[in-house]
Amino acid sequence: MKIIEYNKISNRRKSDLLLRPSIDMYKTYQIVQPILNDIKNNGLKSVLKYSKKFDGFTGKQIRVTNKELEKSEKVTSGEFKKAVKVAVSNVTKFHKLQLPKRYSIETMDGIKCSRDFRAIENVGLYIPGGSAILPSTLIMLAVPAIIAKCKRIVVCSPINKNISPEVLYVAKYLGIKEFYKVGGAQAIGIMAYGTNNIKKVDKIFGPGNQFVAAAKALVNIDPSGCAIDMIAGPSEVLVIADKFANPKFIAADLLSQAEHGEDSQVILCTTSKDLANKVSKEIETQVEQLPRKSVITKTLKNSYSIVFKNLDLAINFSNSYAPEHLILNFKNTKTYLSKIQNAGSVFIGEYSPESVGDYASGTNHSLPTYGYAKTIGGVSVEQFMKGITFQELSKKGLQNISNTVVELAKTEKLQAHANAVKIRLGK
Repeated sequence: MKIIEYNKISNRRKSDLLLRPSIDMYKTYQIVQPILNDIKNNGLKSVLKYSKKFDGFTGKQIRVTNKELEKSEKVTSGEFKKAVKVAVSNVTKFHKLQLPKRYSIETMDGIKCSRDFRAIENVGLYIPGGSAILPSTLIMLAVPAIIAKCKRIVVCSPINKNISPEVLYVAKYLGIKEFYKVGGAQAIGIMAYGTNNIKKVDKIFGPGNQFVAAAKALVNIDPSGCAIDMIAGPSEVLVIADKFANPKFIAADLLSQAEHGEDSQVILCTTSKDLANKVSKEIETQVEQLPRKSVITKTLKNSYSIVFKNLDLAINFSNSYAPEHLILNFKNTKTYLSKIQNAGSVFIGEYSPESVGDYASGTNHSLPTYGYAKTIGGVSVEQFMKGITFQELSKKGLQNISNTVVELAKTEKLQAHANAVKIRLGK
């Protein structure tokens, strides 16, 4: 991994370091839009056509049957089932605390305002299944949906001949019954538009490749489409470390994200050039033992180590980059936490690898990428709900606020608004 000394490069080069590996989304939109239009107009017939073309699906039944769900329990290992139980337990404990609370206040005498929350009734969960099966993503998306009490949870995940029994087992364990063997843009299309037999959803959650991301963006702006959680691009991690950090730990953290896909990006920000060199050597050693070496090698071409004069400069860079995952591996991390402004999820200390957050610590792993951590957070229970405001006025309350409302309506030249108040008060 190339090493860059931050104080020796130009301001333009410093700005370039904040950029992610480029993807021509305009071309992707041009590919995806006709697929979505076809599905909107022709429904299941088109979904099957694209599933065959892109995923190699040859069946006619895309819905997972109860028999398939039951079989998944028989073919998955006992150790996997134990792991799922622990992961679901931890994710549930953490996410239950996110349930928003109803509140009420009397803003003026006779005027009561309150806010309450309701679950989104129909939600769709997209679970990637391309180069790696991701039962953990189903846990991360389904658990908050269940806590929010969404009435209908729809899952889509791609398959070739057989769907991952581990993903199906998680669905069965969590009590999910509506599961479709569909991936890519066609999965987003079927959830967003529905078919004669499949009801559309109100909001889609979940990460995916550039075609999934493009499809989510397009259905989100289509009046007949639906809402989405976020545009989640390729995975990324940024590690901040000092000279005391263990290079083996850092190399392992960088490689764990690099194996996600060749369009991912991993960055080390350190105050020690010696550590950067040791990490590079350790990466060369560890990567030889990894089955996804070819993917990792391509990812590392988009990645680098940056040497800073001090930790404050490294943190400033991280805040500008706004990483999906941020690992703090240096002395006295707690004293720097208040300076962290932009990150999807933060891992504190040398014994907090990013992979625990991916699977089982309790926090969510569906996180903003591509710098979106500057404005949004990861998937949470609140995203599966919406707030509704209420107000109730007594006659006295309306009298108390009437002059204010009438004056503002008059200023905006909206006489009917003012009349709605005046008529009630006999004015």
